[in-house]
Amino acid sequence: MKIAICAQGEGLNAKTDRRFGRSPYFVLVDPDHETVLESIRNENADAPGGAGPQSAQLLSEHDVGAVITGNVGPKAKQALQAAGIVIYTGVQDTVGDTIKEFMKGVLKPLSGATVPGHSGIQKGQWR
Repeated sequence: MKIAICAQGEGLNAKTDRRFGRSPYFVLVDPDHETVLESIRNENADAPGGAGPQSAQLLSEHDVGAVITGNVGPKAKQALQAAGIVIYTGVQDTVGDTIKEFMKGVLKPLSGATVPGHSGIQKGQWR
């Protein structure tokens, strides 16, 4: 199974990112071999809205079976589940550390969103 880990950079030594939709990178790994398949720059990280669902679509296009993150909102959770992507929380300091914890069975699938959704109103839009 291909797993995406939210990260601030590329590769196994990259620091993880606790945000899902706003994560700058997704590092795709083969957990059985602890190898990086590729690192994807998340172009949705700076989107004015809908970053979570758009990021879920990006992972779906790369045939990801699971994602490990720190937090995920309700719309992103729904989009990931609709794509058949299992969500795990519990990112560690680095991508490599996170994979090791995943392989130990420490990380468990998420049952609900970890943060509330956003209203879609951006700073300066409300007048």
